Amino acid sequence: MKTLVSGKEVDSQTVAAIEELQANAWVEFGGSGTPVLTAGVPLAGGEDGVPTVQDYADYWASVEVHDFNVIGLTATDSTVKEAFVSFVKRLREDEGKKIQGVLENYPTANYEGIISVKNGVVLSDGTKLTAAQAVAWVTGAEAAAEVNESLTADAYDGAVDVEPKYTNSQIIAALRNGEFLFTAFDGKAIVEMDINTFTGFTSEKDKSFRNNQVVRVVDGLANDYYRIFANYYLGKVQNNADGRNLLKAECINISEQYQNVGAIQNFDPQMDIEVLPGLEVDAVVINQWVQPVAAVAKIYLTITVE
Repeated sequence: MKTLVSGKEVDSQTVAAIEELQANAWVEFGGSGTPVLTAGVPLAGGEDGVPTVQDYADYWASVEVHDFNVIGLTATDSTVKEAFVSFVKRLREDEGKKIQGVLENYPTANYEGIISVKNGVVLSDGTKLTAAQAVAWVTGAEAAAEVNESLTADAYDGAVDVEPKYTNSQIIAALRNGEFLFTAFDGKAIVEMDINTFTGFTSEKDKSFRNNQVVRVVDGLANDYYRIFANYYLGKVQNNADGRNLLKAECINISEQYQNVGAIQNFDPQMDIEVLPGLEVDAVVINQWVQPVAAVAKIYLTITVE
């Protein structure tokens, strides 16, 4: 007896009687007697069930060991959201995985790694998608965006309106609150501004960190540096002046590639990066000063009438 989901075998059992079949993650078997050969019976009447916080935690634990840039959560339960934010923060801060998480209506995260979708959209066939459902599109769009791209003013595929709509003052308030929202424009649903939930600006961590394009740039540099280090330097190159200069040259090359595509600007390879020995004999420290570029989102126009 084989169980297939979307054409893929997920369970296989060999038995002489139906009573010997054991339930799996997809099917509970019933009946008795000798199994009858069949080309396949479509299953019906199944239920998804209601996932628990532990179910989500188990999933996050399983994906944590894989490489990804953005992860989405379509749940609306506040406890699950809180756990999701903690998961993303732990991966960014403790595990060195520079990822972002997307969920609906949770601007209190106040964190550059969390994007909070405020509203949904209306598709061309009249289907209304909630903010939680729109999380899927935002997650995919953020993951696909390059370091020199912004989602600001990008149109939601197949959408013709937003749900709910907000006034201009409500939109401004939402943006100040760190909320990612869609607005209606010219028969489309567009991203008002590609931002995350970070609003706790300081002199050391300013307003630019709420811009997802800026986050992509700094996260991209960190990920690219680690990839080069792990593939070509970890355990292979000596931690002396010559070895560190080789690594520095690689970092300069990556930074210049970012500058060539317009992701950063004013990079000076002589002044803006240093590769130093760490506190331990096998440690290396990279310090870099970088100026990310962001897409135009605001235009201030002054007209003088004479």
